[in-house]
Amino acid sequence: MFGDLHIHMILDGVYYRAAIDAQKEHPLDGLVRARLSDYQARGVCLLRDGGDAWGVSLRARELAGEYGIDYRSPAFPIYRRGHYGAFIGRGFDTEDEYRALLDEAGEKRADFIKLMISGLIDFDHFGVLTEPGPEPQDIRRMIELAHAAGFAVMAHANGDRAVTAALQAGVDSIEHGAYLSESVLLRMAQQRTLWVPTLSTIGNLIGSGRYPDAVLRRLLAQQQEAVRFVAAHGGRIGLGSDAGAWHVMHGQAISDELGYLTAALGPRTEPLLLEAEAYASVTFCRK
Repeated sequence: MFGDLHIHMILDGVYYRAAIDAQKEHPLDGLVRARLSDYQARGVCLLRDGGDAWGVSLRARELAGEYGIDYRSPAFPIYRRGHYGAFIGRGFDTEDEYRALLDEAGEKRADFIKLMISGLIDFDHFGVLTEPGPEPQDIRRMIELAHAAGFAVMAHANGDRAVTAALQAGVDSIEHGAYLSESVLLRMAQQRTLWVPTLSTIGNLIGSGRYPDAVLRRLLAQQQEAVRFVAAHGGRIGLGSDAGAWHVMHGQAISDELGYLTAALGPRTEPLLLEAEAYASVTFCRK
């Protein structure tokens, strides 16, 4: 079984606020162990968490070795205040505050840094993001400083503006990556930046009744075509489901994501995903 290169142990796939509230005071070891046990039963050996502000991913990392799982955590996601990320991450206004967060991540033995540098997909309207994210120069500076501190960088990023800035700074992985032009996809492929497209966060919503299926099907088809394009140009594509997101259930989401990627990549799927997983296991640990 493949690993999952993008999960959130704190979330439950049902309702993010209740899931966070349940573990705000302290991680629930019973819940974390149950999920780790399920991953173990599925043959999963590598999990990369997107982090949270309450230490759940760090506790999961402490426990994961008992289940034979290599668990990577950024401690907490980092976002620029006034932009997306407040519901799960730690924010900053000034460069000094950002540097302090990097120092704190280091003290918590973070394996890498997770940055939130764009908004979300608006699932009601095709082609729309909830916001573009911080200014490109700020994105580049955030990544440069994290690299200087010895961290690889995982970036939540959608849209050409945010992804281009991240690629210019040598970001180590792009998470989600919706609504990218061919020129940006080509650059990502040529730089061999790990792309984790999290197709389950789109495909698993089809039929839920929450969003228009016509929008979701169009977006999924576009993203699968982008995956084919990047693979055809030598890019690096990883399996990451965003497990814990709405309708994306821990454990099962690996099979869901694999199905969406296989539909896009066909027989190339397994070697591409294995290569990306091997790359991630080496890259997303502090140097």
